[in-house]
Amino acid sequence: MEIALDLVNVAFCIALLAWVLADMLKYRGDGNDMGLEDRLSTRNSSSSAKIVQFCNAIISVLYLCFGFYEFWYHRTHWYRSISSAPAWILATLVSVYSRSQFLTENKWPLVLRLWWVYSTVYYLFLITIYSVSQFTSISFHIHHPKERFVDFLACPFSILLSFSALPIFRARKHHDLEHPLLKEKKGSITEGGHGFSNAGTWSHLTFSWLNPLFKVGKAQKLELSNIPSIPQTETAENATCLLEESLQNHKISSSSLSEAIFHSVWKSLTINAIFAGANTIASCMGPLLITHFVDYLSKRSEDRSYWYGIILAVIFFIAKSIESLSQRQWYFGASRIGTRIRAALMVLIYKKSISIKYSAPADGKIINFINVDAERIGDFCRYIHGIWLLPLQVLFSLVILYMNLGAASSIAALSTTIFVMICNTPLANRQEMLHSKVMEAKDLRIKATSEILKSMRVLKLHSWESTFLTKLLKLREKERSWLSKYLYTCSAVAFLFWTSPTLVSVVTFGVCILVKTPLTSSTVLSALATFRILQEPIYNLPELISMIAQTKVSIDRIENFICDEDQKKFICYQKFKASSIVIDIETGEYAWNPSGSNLRKPTVKISKRMKIKKGDKVGICGSVGSGKSSLLCSILSEIPRISGTEIKVLGTKAYVPQSAWIQTGTVRENILFGKEMNKDFYEEVLEGCALNKDIQMWADGDLCVVGERGMNLSGGQKQRVQLARAIYSESDAYFLDDPFSAVDAHTGAHVFKRCLMQLLSEKTVVYVTHQLEFLDAADLVLVMKDGVIVQSGKFEDLIVDPESELARHVAAHSKSLNQVNQHQAHDYLTKISRLESRAEVIEENSKCLITYDGLLENRKEEEEESGSVNWHVYSSFITAAYRGALVPVILLCQLLFQGLQMSSNYWLAWAIEEEQVSRKQLIGIFVLLSGGGSIFIFGRTFFLSTIALETSKRLFLDMIRSVFRAPISFFDSSPSSRILNRASTDQSVVDTDIPYRLAGLAFALIQLLSVIVLMSQIAWQIFLLFIAIIAISMRYQAYYITTARELARMIGVRKAPILHHFSETITGLLTIRCFNQEGRFCMKILSLVDDYSRVAFHNSAAMEWLSVRINFLFNLVFLIVLVILVTMPRSAIDPSLSGLAATYGLNLNVLQAWVIWNLCNVENKMISVERILQFSCIPSEGLPVIEGSRPGAEWPSKGIIEFANLHVRYSPALPMVLKGITFTLPGQKKIGIVGRTGSGKSTLIQALFRVVEPSEGQILIDGVDICKIGLQDLRSRLSIIPQDPTLFQGMVRANLDPFQEHSDQEIWEVLGKCRLTDIVRQDERLLDAPVTEDGESWSVGQRQLVCLARVLLQKRRILVLDEATASVDSATDNIMQKTITEETSRCTVITVAHRIPTVIDNDLVLVLDEGKIIEYDSPAELLRNSNSAFSRLVVKFSKSSSMSNHHWNLT
Repeated sequence: MEIALDLVNVAFCIALLAWVLADMLKYRGDGNDMGLEDRLSTRNSSSSAKIVQFCNAIISVLYLCFGFYEFWYHRTHWYRSISSAPAWILATLVSVYSRSQFLTENKWPLVLRLWWVYSTVYYLFLITIYSVSQFTSISFHIHHPKERFVDFLACPFSILLSFSALPIFRARKHHDLEHPLLKEKKGSITEGGHGFSNAGTWSHLTFSWLNPLFKVGKAQKLELSNIPSIPQTETAENATCLLEESLQNHKISSSSLSEAIFHSVWKSLTINAIFAGANTIASCMGPLLITHFVDYLSKRSEDRSYWYGIILAVIFFIAKSIESLSQRQWYFGASRIGTRIRAALMVLIYKKSISIKYSAPADGKIINFINVDAERIGDFCRYIHGIWLLPLQVLFSLVILYMNLGAASSIAALSTTIFVMICNTPLANRQEMLHSKVMEAKDLRIKATSEILKSMRVLKLHSWESTFLTKLLKLREKERSWLSKYLYTCSAVAFLFWTSPTLVSVVTFGVCILVKTPLTSSTVLSALATFRILQEPIYNLPELISMIAQTKVSIDRIENFICDEDQKKFICYQKFKASSIVIDIETGEYAWNPSGSNLRKPTVKISKRMKIKKGDKVGICGSVGSGKSSLLCSILSEIPRISGTEIKVLGTKAYVPQSAWIQTGTVRENILFGKEMNKDFYEEVLEGCALNKDIQMWADGDLCVVGERGMNLSGGQKQRVQLARAIYSESDAYFLDDPFSAVDAHTGAHVFKRCLMQLLSEKTVVYVTHQLEFLDAADLVLVMKDGVIVQSGKFEDLIVDPESELARHVAAHSKSLNQVNQHQAHDYLTKISRLESRAEVIEENSKCLITYDGLLENRKEEEEESGSVNWHVYSSFITAAYRGALVPVILLCQLLFQGLQMSSNYWLAWAIEEEQVSRKQLIGIFVLLSGGGSIFIFGRTFFLSTIALETSKRLFLDMIRSVFRAPISFFDSSPSSRILNRASTDQSVVDTDIPYRLAGLAFALIQLLSVIVLMSQIAWQIFLLFIAIIAISMRYQAYYITTARELARMIGVRKAPILHHFSETITGLLTIRCFNQEGRFCMKILSLVDDYSRVAFHNSAAMEWLSVRINFLFNLVFLIVLVILVTMPRSAIDPSLSGLAATYGLNLNVLQAWVIWNLCNVENKMISVERILQFSCIPSEGLPVIEGSRPGAEWPSKGIIEFANLHVRYSPALPMVLKGITFTLPGQKKIGIVGRTGSGKSTLIQALFRVVEPSEGQILIDGVDICKIGLQDLRSRLSIIPQDPTLFQGMVRANLDPFQEHSDQEIWEVLGKCRLTDIVRQDERLLDAPVTEDGESWSVGQRQLVCLARVLLQKRRILVLDEATASVDSATDNIMQKTITEETSRCTVITVAHRIPTVIDNDLVLVLDEGKIIEYDSPAELLRNSNSAFSRLVVKFSKSSSMSNHHWNLT
């Protein structure tokens, strides 16, 4: 047979030479002028080609050296090694020669590939024959070649070459002709063959495809553009399509989501299972071989040479290498699957959110779906194979025990293992139940946090932040109580399974002694090594059960949301045949909540069919709460229809909601809203919506960045921007919900004339308005009352009846105008009217955009730390609980446990060979040592949970208190998603992850160091070897961490835009659906999820890159240690100690991987602590209370406000907004403040409330400098009604009286004064009736009335009205003005308004311009001067609001 093998070698030599000659002739015949020198050049060689050439060369050298060695020392069979060498030398030359073919055609010559595969099969055959004959009793009677040491060494290199020969493992080339239209990601470094998709076998195996990324990360701070794109299979679009298809196929199943997820990734899971199985099988080789190795050390004789021991060591090394490489591919493959599932779930949750009608999902719940549930389901992919691997590991362990200890001991081990697992069942059930409770409590807390952050400005102005902080802390305390039970249950599970290997070993060896099974040090050490394998499933089982329980909860939560058929889904807009009828309103009834009889939601009843033609203008009016907005929503099919026929709308639609919805981005992006730029029409729309002057004022024009919820725009600017968005859409039908309430009369008249009557002259427009002067131009007027259309027809026809509802509103409107007209004299009115052509002075109330331009510069990207995580972060975390007092106790418990465990194992291995030690002593001392270790494990797990709870409590309190104490400017410049990300994701990591990661790192280090010390007992040189290897490992880790750290930081940063997009979408669902923009918004979420996935993908790959290299180093150390044991004299070593060292060495790579994995994870996870600490150190606003400088209980008694040389700027880098303001507001007077956009009105009010601190000057209230008292003392004595009314989720009573300071009688009194009594009494729960999130169950006008009632209930001396009645009808406005006048007769009232009737009867009017006072006097005095700014404003309002002016000039 050996002759036949030699002939095969010769045949391959001839074939290789023939191929080279044939290839040379082919090139010469083709006229190719590429010379041999060029073909042999290694320039531009790929890494895969270099690896192939290197492996061929190594094998050639091995056979040459081994052949010369045999010839020199033995003179026998040397020709076999020499005969193998020429074939490998030729293979090396051919691989170098054919390099160009590999680079161009992506394949090696066929003859070369056949040689590699043949050699691999040959080597594996020899190794199998040798292993079976040596380590089992099986003998082979066939003649086979004699194995040689060099064959064992050549085998790994040959296997690697075979991988290169197989087509499925070769690098994939992407030719231009294959994907000509694919766009490369901007800034991607995948060009030139880099990146995962273009990598070859060796690159995949060693993760070398990450090298370019590490080079960039070492040279500079990583940015998203530096990170390559993810493979197509991991993209959100591909993953979502697969999951949706799978969901459709498994819709009838009761557990459809879990099954759908499995069926969408089953192929990847199968491949991943192969690596997991290979890892498990390779890990069992150690205990199988350790018996032979210990026997070899104990009974080494002449018949077993050093080569036997070295071959054993090599087999150990190969097995450990396969174990390490397969584990890395297993973990990375699981991470890839998790990335895909996470991306698909995020997109499905988004699609479900955007499709739900009638009731939008709560922000807090969605945030937890994304931050917690989707992440956990993705992470579970790493644990899923444990479900079948754990029983497989137990089975392998029992087989090995049976081979070493017999049937009785194996049965005892199995019984004990099953007993331990059964004991865990009630704990696992309790874990699942408690985790569900934790998640429910977290949902409530995040929901409350989200609502509070949205309304933080209102809370601070009312000085309510302390009350809402207490409410939030109560929710956190409830969550923490469930978390405490959950963590202590986890501690019980951890204790049970840390001690279970001890219990199994005690029972197993006890049975051995009882049945008198022969024991030797080799069988005992093999059993101990087997127990370590058995320990893995036992140790991993609690974590697996916990993950299964948590994942089940998460899947159930998402499944209930995604697969809930009861939720009303989005119905595609129907398309009707071309017709002159655009809107066909059928009779029917609509209710917000048809199933809830007790809820106070309005119902719309349509009793008459109406057909609205193309080009018609339909005006809707009515009192507050009459159902105007609900009527619009019913036409848009956004309210459940409980009877009647569906309303039909022909063509495309555009919608302008009453509460403006503005996206974060530029003004231009908000107006275009996904449409292409048409410059001429765009300019026309800007002019029609009166946005030209605003854009001219902004530094960046229409590219000015709008903050979250449009926070740096005034109410009028927000309305005009979204009106411009609607007009630019060029839709067929427009639905405008009171778009003129937030603008002044002159601007409103301009917008109505230019937009509705000109730009939309040929469009169908349905608009709600309280400005009755806009109704006379309508083709149809609908008058609403109590949800019913009580009048419909032309305006001039409807006002004929003096008793009609519309006539009542007209009378109220006329009364408002009379308040203005009575201040005017006819003899100078004509004179003033000639001044209309002068520059405009007044516009709607606005926040000065210069206020926030500087703050918005950094809004686009979240601020990131750079460099390593500061040691201050670690020290702050470690000392947060009891100043770190329990940390040394936990470390001591681990040290004692480790010492006792190693002592018990050594005792067993040593005493079993000592005849003077009885069996009773043997097992007794072993039980004593093992039991002592269990006690310390109990202390460790208990104290660790205690520290985790206390640490999370301290960090959360510090962060949330810091956030609540932050100035309002912080919330203006920080999107709520950033804060919520820390309060949800980062806080969850702190609650249940970081303490255990940090402790796991410490425990792994202690175990690793103990193994190093144990091995060093054999030979002190081993310690030096470990120092060198650890130094190299640390160098690798330092190189790795610079990139990995930034990747980990980017994960948190890339998550925030996803959350923000979710939150923004939920708020604007109606608008998005009406504009048919669901597709564009879904594309945006796909892009955001891909950005997040590419960072997470490369972050997990980076960890495997490091682990592959460190694993190899420690496997190499283990090989060297085994070789040292083999080569040392028998008398120089203790077989028991050496065997124990080899046994512990089997887990060396596992321990090292655990250390590295925990080390990297700790730093990555500590970024969550770093992010929380960032928000724990926010510069706070002034102290709430300054002891020794507190005003009296009756302050302010007079309400006199003095502004003395007041200068205000928003930051030192920005110019002054208020410039030397000096004036006095008399006590118990009413003062109106007016001025154009940017004049400083808003800044003046903010300075009064110390939202922004004065740069110079003073503000005195009753002689007290407000800058010298606490903010709570100041703001709690002032009242304000903001332009955007805010209600909170809870009860009506809590919204009116959050401090519970007033009786029900007082509350009912103010409700009556604000005309809210009937509305509240509609719900039988009265003051305990629920208010939904953001007060969505109330109309905007009703919310403004509630805010007014809230202020009247407080009865404070100073009241600020910021356009408090903008969204109410004229009749209600008149009543409210009367109520304010009566109830605040002894108050100082400051009114910022753009409705002239609101300020015309005030005692004083202050006119501001460019931060200076230009007029300050009584309205009567200012009107006497025909040149005054106030006079021109009155004229404009009178002309714009006059009911006699019916004719709109359309030219």
